[in-house]
Amino acid sequence: MLVDIKVPVLAESVAEATLLSWQKRVGDKVKRGDNLIDIETDKVTLEVAALNDGVISEILRDDGETVNSDEVIARIDTEASGDTPKKQEPESKSAPEQQSLPEMDLKNTDKPVPESLKLSPAVRNMMEEHNLNAADIKTSSDRITKEDVLRHIEGGSAKTSAPTSIQNKVAEKTQPGNTTVPQIPEPKAETESSKSATPVAVPVLTGSAGDRPEETVPMTRLRKRVAERLLGAQHENAILTTFNEVNMQPVMDIRKRYKDEFEKTHGSKLGFMSFFTRATVEALKKFPVINASVDGDNIIYHGYFDIGIAVSSPRGLVVPIIRDADSLSLANIESTIRNFGEKATDGKLTMDDLTGGTFTITNGGIFGSLLSTPIINPPQSAILGMHAINEKPVVANGEIVIRPMMYLALSYDHRIIDGREAVQFLVSIKKQLEDPARFLLQL
Repeated sequence: MLVDIKVPVLAESVAEATLLSWQKRVGDKVKRGDNLIDIETDKVTLEVAALNDGVISEILRDDGETVNSDEVIARIDTEASGDTPKKQEPESKSAPEQQSLPEMDLKNTDKPVPESLKLSPAVRNMMEEHNLNAADIKTSSDRITKEDVLRHIEGGSAKTSAPTSIQNKVAEKTQPGNTTVPQIPEPKAETESSKSATPVAVPVLTGSAGDRPEETVPMTRLRKRVAERLLGAQHENAILTTFNEVNMQPVMDIRKRYKDEFEKTHGSKLGFMSFFTRATVEALKKFPVINASVDGDNIIYHGYFDIGIAVSSPRGLVVPIIRDADSLSLANIESTIRNFGEKATDGKLTMDDLTGGTFTITNGGIFGSLLSTPIINPPQSAILGMHAINEKPVVANGEIVIRPMMYLALSYDHRIIDGREAVQFLVSIKKQLEDPARFLLQL
């Protein structure tokens, strides 16, 4: 029986998604729960899992294609055993094209193409065009990708019997007055430390002296959505930013005194974000308009406190939401933030994690930012920016002393929030952080 593999039902605010990379190919045997492909929306990355045991009989949409909610993208044959040879490429391919790669390998090498390596039609065409042998191409997985082939070609290891058109392009690049072909270094072997590091999707281009290499990389769906929302925020809101600075010594003293006992008791480290979240909630209670949003000609006052925490992920900036933050302890807040960070790194954040929010906190200080003007996260009306903590001379009780100081920035929509309220809101946060007993006592 054939079972359809469909795109998960997307949220109402998400019109379409992009297929990233198939983990299985036609003819592969799969078990229920196996991840078949990741799908990227403008908010999260979703896994599409097999719902039945069987064999992939058909893949209808290829890597990188745009798909809609509930669209069929592949089919599984639940009655196939998976012991039969894997299906060849679609019948629309001509016979010479289907057999071109094996013929090429027999002409240029005595080594057969390893059966364990999987080749997509696009990869087969690229290898045929460049007259390459699959056994010579390095890959870190069980299939050769376009990136593997490009790295092999641009690394200068392509065979001298490459097509004339390719040789001409190389010759043009090496003529006087032209730069040489950019060289992309081979990737280093993965280590345990590199596995835990956050990957950065930035191409590394190098070349000889005088080269000016470039590479055009399409924006991810998330990056395009972020750009759209930020531009919209600047065009549709009257954004103004007010600043203050806070002495972080009292909070740092509490953390130093109780951090070991706190972690032992609650299983989470005591960070700064829990203090800022609690102080923010208490300040929002005093100035509810800062927790409000604009809906046309109306102002919506929210009687709850869902605080968005900006988190950096391999895909870009995401803002998961701490629901009902006013009812959570410092330990609950720290645990929730830690969980969000892990899910963001692993690409496991759900649509529900990122939906809603009445106010946002962003911490550029972890990257060394001294001062910034954060942009509102619509439809919210304000956002708090934290920055780096630096020791500096300040006046206390008529004397100059050294204190760990942090700049705070509040960007707000001046259409509904007056400067008086914004300044007093920031002063309220400052007072609570400089005397943490205030928010513990809800003063």
